[in-house]
Amino acid sequence: MIKLLASDIDGTIIDKDNKISPYNIEAIKKLNTTNVEFTLCTGKTYFMIKDFCKQVNASYGIFGNGTQIIDLKTGKEIIRNSLKQYDIETCIDIANKNNLYVHIYTDNKIISQGNLKYMAYRNYKLYKENITFSVVEDLKQYIKLNNPSILKLIISGKSNLNTVKQEILLNQNLSVMQIKKYNEYKDKIINEEYEYLDIVPKAINKYNSLKQLCNYLNITENEIMAIGDNINDIDMIENAAIGVAIGGSYQEVLKKASYVTKNSAKDGGFAEAVYKFIKL
Repeated sequence: MIKLLASDIDGTIIDKDNKISPYNIEAIKKLNTTNVEFTLCTGKTYFMIKDFCKQVNASYGIFGNGTQIIDLKTGKEIIRNSLKQYDIETCIDIANKNNLYVHIYTDNKIISQGNLKYMAYRNYKLYKENITFSVVEDLKQYIKLNNPSILKLIISGKSNLNTVKQEILLNQNLSVMQIKKYNEYKDKIINEEYEYLDIVPKAINKYNSLKQLCNYLNITENEIMAIGDNINDIDMIENAAIGVAIGGSYQEVLKKASYVTKNSAKDGGFAEAVYKFIKL
């Protein structure tokens, strides 16, 4: 029996145009009448999508790809994993050396160096009412002066970032997720192709944080269902008792799923998975 359903948001519940299928809305309403703990697992920070969390009435949230776990019923932060200042400065140095774009995420801010581009600009278009966006000339100097608690850091560009990723991974305190938004995965919100490195503390990812939440709730891994579409969903899809990839997911995700929905996010793929595996 599934006791916890963990779902990604973008490309899973919400489609590439940032819209929710009415089928998904209806499935979420029915899911919330069961005893299944509906848990959102996203790369976004909590403040960015606080309103969405309320809209879907989720029980728990794993944010920043695992840097925060929050009880959405009470607002209590269960777990928090922030980046260390030395590690952040190292990443900024590497980004600057390679002429790449860099921005950081705190609880209630996105702070960019130079201007708003790539993921920072995408998030500005989607969440400017929910979170503060700041542009600074020198991000390292800003961090030294303000000492913010930073949940994750993003390095973006249009060139292949494999070499940069390997250089960052020489720092054993960090985990790096590389995501490419080209061709069919192009960012439709800003109509642009690029790739980025999502950088968080070592061993932080959606699945490891999901295991921590399950320990907190006394739920076993055999009672988890995970749904997603992107590279950062692979670990939880691969290791959950039921791992679902939404139709149209990245190929790497499709290969790891135990079930692939016939429908995309736009056509209610999330709903399809819920109705197939959850007793409503």
